[in-house]
Amino acid sequence: MLRVVMILIFFIVSMSTLFGQSKTIDTGKVEFVQSDKLKELENKHIDINAKAKIKGYRVKIHFGTDKSKAKETKAQFIAKYPEVPAYEKYDQPNFNIRVGDFRTKLEAYNFLKQVQVDFPAAFLVQDEIEFPR
Repeated sequence: MLRVVMILIFFIVSMSTLFGQSKTIDTGKVEFVQSDKLKELENKHIDINAKAKIKGYRVKIHFGTDKSKAKETKAQFIAKYPEVPAYEKYDQPNFNIRVGDFRTKLEAYNFLKQVQVDFPAAFLVQDEIEFPR
């Protein structure tokens, strides 16, 4: 008798859980709710990383006291290599033109050999480079 009662209780419990589940329609949408402070913190993180710089190498193609000569050298470089960024920096009393954003010395050296055809006085310098996109 006890066995029949236990089986009956088990059957009733299993049937109630089976029919107790609601039938919801899955729309495939996920709603993400977050605090405004969290969004503000995320935007601040993005801004800080956009300004971040890392150690790397550049190729210095010009340095001298003549500003017009530096601008001319930079223009020549941009015309020849438009895909490589060029940076103009003034370290008193010299105007420096540095090009490229290379993470390794080998990358910079390979580009140096390519550039030395047009700018024979070019050489490698270690610098803070722009963070790769």
